[in-house]
Amino acid sequence: MSKVRSLSLTSRIMVGMVLGVIVGFIFQAILAGEDDFLVPLGLFSLPIKAFFVDGIFHVGGQIFIASLKMLVVPLVFVSLVCGTCSLSDPKKLGRLGGKSILLYLATTAIAITVAITLALLVNPGEGINLPSDANYSAKEAPTLAQVIIGMFPTNPIDAMASGNMLQVIVFALLFGVAMALSGKAGQRVANVFEDLNTVILKLVTLLMNIAPYGVFFLMAKLFTTIDLKLIKSLALYFGVVVFALLFHGLVNYSVLLKLFTGLNPITFLKKMKNACLFAFSTSSSSATMPITLETASKKLGAHNSVASFTVPLGATINMDGTAIMQGVATVFIAQVFSVDLTISDYLMVILTATLASVGTAGVPGVGLIMLAMVLNQVGLPVEGIAIIIGVDRLLDMTRTAVNVTGDCMVTCVVAKSEGEFDEDVFNDPNAAKDLEDYHKSIK
Repeated sequence: MSKVRSLSLTSRIMVGMVLGVIVGFIFQAILAGEDDFLVPLGLFSLPIKAFFVDGIFHVGGQIFIASLKMLVVPLVFVSLVCGTCSLSDPKKLGRLGGKSILLYLATTAIAITVAITLALLVNPGEGINLPSDANYSAKEAPTLAQVIIGMFPTNPIDAMASGNMLQVIVFALLFGVAMALSGKAGQRVANVFEDLNTVILKLVTLLMNIAPYGVFFLMAKLFTTIDLKLIKSLALYFGVVVFALLFHGLVNYSVLLKLFTGLNPITFLKKMKNACLFAFSTSSSSATMPITLETASKKLGAHNSVASFTVPLGATINMDGTAIMQGVATVFIAQVFSVDLTISDYLMVILTATLASVGTAGVPGVGLIMLAMVLNQVGLPVEGIAIIIGVDRLLDMTRTAVNVTGDCMVTCVVAKSEGEFDEDVFNDPNAAKDLEDYHKSIK
């Protein structure tokens, strides 16, 4: 036990993840498709699925997710206000926003282009027949005008309570600019926010210690309940999406980082391990945001004035992983239904998915809504989404890790271009080691 406690946080998370997968497979074998399995214990029987899978695993995993989501709104608001009010040049805010949005849209366009190209080479949809009972009801996505209007909150407190991150970001930016222009009064309030930011980051550090247990519970439940036969039947589609995700996350991001900053991609990817593990286990860029922000500022060397802007923005609009799924799924569904798409159709898919990555940022079920929009745009049946829903949970985990990596890559590029980047921190393999030591010290 002492050896496990001496491991780094990343290593402990890996241990939790592997043990969770093993336990999940064991429970799936025990249940063997039954509704539940009763273990006789004297006067009563213990229902395995109800007690462990729907009980301990479910509750433990949801507590972990809730503890991370609890920090999202206060962390985004406070860190963004601190970053904005510290900008001495008001024009800098416009530059940060322009560069960040342009880069996020560019990486999304690259992602879906790679996905479509790879899918056309592999042809994953050939030989798969649509189930007769396949059905998917697409929700209506908001128009661009509705999205723009909806970015501005009528009630900032309600926006925070409901977790509308675009509205929280806009209010935080306006509040931070007002503080910067308020002289001594603004400085006094800024000092309070700096203290709040320190306290919230310390809370993040404390909560990281339940991460290995939370990851264990999430993996154990997922691999107990997931339908492995469905994954096998869609293995080619699944493999194409995973390969495209890995290629984009490891190759495309590395090339862009080297091209725009000259930084070592290997160092960057090594320092992304923690954030990617969290993203993989939670399937939520928002829930991973505290760790992403810590990674960008403490390990990669981006100054907080930039990271506190680009990371929340990326968690809200960066959909590279989802775009890859859409590209492969579009080709896959077209082949399943024997529909021939033209080059102009594929170009329309790229354009629609890229713009939709911003337009549907605040909508629940964003990935499937965006895919429904893309399919409608090129005349494919939306019912085809029903085929891929079964394996989407595992793919969602991987594409979230890719999204988080993209958030940090863009943060490094923007910070470097603004002269708000510490290369000594980036090149230091022991950067943020004090946080790891702190994690160990309170075990």
